[in-house]
Amino acid sequence: MKVYEALAEAFVHEGTSDVFGMMGDANMHWMNALHQRGVRLYEVRHEGSGLGMADGWARTAGRPGVVTTTSGPGVSQLATSMLCASRAGTPLVAFCGETPVGDETAVQYLDQRRFAAAIECDFVHVSRPDLAEEAVQRAFYTARTRSRPVMLSAPFDVQVKDFEDAGPYTPSTDLIGHARLLPDPAAILRAAELVQASKRVVIIAGRGARLAGAGEQILRLQEQTGALLATTLQAKNWLCEGNEHHVGISGLFGSKVAMELLQEADCVIAVGASLNHYTTEHGLLFPDASYVQIDTSPNLVMGHGKAADVYVQADAVTAVAELSRVLDKRPAGAQGFHTPEVRSRLAAPLRAPAEYHAEPGRLDPREVIHVLDAEIPPEIGLVLGSGHQTDFGTMLFQRSRDVLSNYGMFGAIGQAPLLTIGSVVADGGKPAFVVEGDASFLMHLSEFETAVRYGLPVLVVVMNDEGLGAEYHKAKAKGLDPELAVIPTPELGAVAVALGGGGATVRTTAELTAALSDYVRSPRPYIIDVRITRNVLSVPYRRLQYGEDV
Repeated sequence: MKVYEALAEAFVHEGTSDVFGMMGDANMHWMNALHQRGVRLYEVRHEGSGLGMADGWARTAGRPGVVTTTSGPGVSQLATSMLCASRAGTPLVAFCGETPVGDETAVQYLDQRRFAAAIECDFVHVSRPDLAEEAVQRAFYTARTRSRPVMLSAPFDVQVKDFEDAGPYTPSTDLIGHARLLPDPAAILRAAELVQASKRVVIIAGRGARLAGAGEQILRLQEQTGALLATTLQAKNWLCEGNEHHVGISGLFGSKVAMELLQEADCVIAVGASLNHYTTEHGLLFPDASYVQIDTSPNLVMGHGKAADVYVQADAVTAVAELSRVLDKRPAGAQGFHTPEVRSRLAAPLRAPAEYHAEPGRLDPREVIHVLDAEIPPEIGLVLGSGHQTDFGTMLFQRSRDVLSNYGMFGAIGQAPLLTIGSVVADGGKPAFVVEGDASFLMHLSEFETAVRYGLPVLVVVMNDEGLGAEYHKAKAKGLDPELAVIPTPELGAVAVALGGGGATVRTTAELTAALSDYVRSPRPYIIDVRITRNVLSVPYRRLQYGEDV
């Protein structure tokens, strides 16, 4: 057996089923060995795109995604996507080929250890044949336990050497305990006392709570405490179905009603939510609140630089259930936010104004989101990009569906379609749609062909204002020339068809509805180029750029 075969075998034992990337001299032997072992290989058009897909795969599957590159430039292409994955806390292993050990004159030589540090991922080096299995085990162990990307760098000359099999491989999963992290009873008691003394409780559920499956426990605690339920952006619309006291996202993307109600809170219970500055508006959103924070991390500093009044390090399911159990033994609390007046304020759906902005050949982006939410079945998942045009969807999508958001992950545009492709692969080919801006989508247009090649039912809704939307509106607000941010685009619906997929360019709601019906009837790689006006500013930008109370 060769080292590259041992490496491939170890990846299989770690549960690797899908690998994204590009083949080159320094990883082709390893990829061939994976193929022989039944692993599905997805050849992409850019190495960074492959990492973005592995990122989306990992976020959906809940286990480490895998990307591969050849040496040197193949590795350097990973930079932006790797930083996004690192900031998102995505478990991921990048198998990177490397030039022969010690040959700094090689054309593709790169100090990959230093590069890995610069792009914020861990580094594991296959320095000798006998260390091959240990390197794979360590890479996956780190990815799983620290929830972060790891670069596994394998010099080509080491890969082709003989490997002496020392016995059965022990996967990293065998080294990790699977028991739920139990809460400290004293911490639960302090949390119960704080909650019991409060009259206006807010529960904020984050991605950690959703991944832990703590929905049932959170809803019970909400009923016990008369609490409002809010989510972070990463858990958008979770537990909203039939919940009369669900206020949506906490923070900049929240509605005006939500912000007004949340400011009345005297106690915030955060479950699997980091309470960063986005969620708390730097602490300004909860001026008079005490905090109970439940998380598996040893401790977290919140977005306003302070620690919670009571911090409970524990699994979300067990901690919330235990808090409810203790509260059951105490006198019933006040009704809190569960009043007819609050229900009346929350009853009006969050929607765009009755009169949309009329402009020949261009749609109001708020109306576009309303149509998308109504016409796309809730079982079709949603991926949200970043930038001004996706702000409309981030606020206005209301149906309960699986949502994956790239907002705030290094502030990089163009990543969301890549995440969507990886997510669809991880979900067994289940259809999903992504809402992205035109400049963002065109950055990785070539990967739509990847979706076509593998028959992945990805719907890309391009909110096309023919420009850099964020920069256009920021320039206007700052008194600069916004026309410098205008970039005409071709008919992307026709481009989609030319690449082998389905597509349409739409300028009316009737055309949009027809295109959506075509996709829903027959899910396949599809682009809907929605021409939208630049004369409507999103609520977050109205708040940030003009200080408007909306």
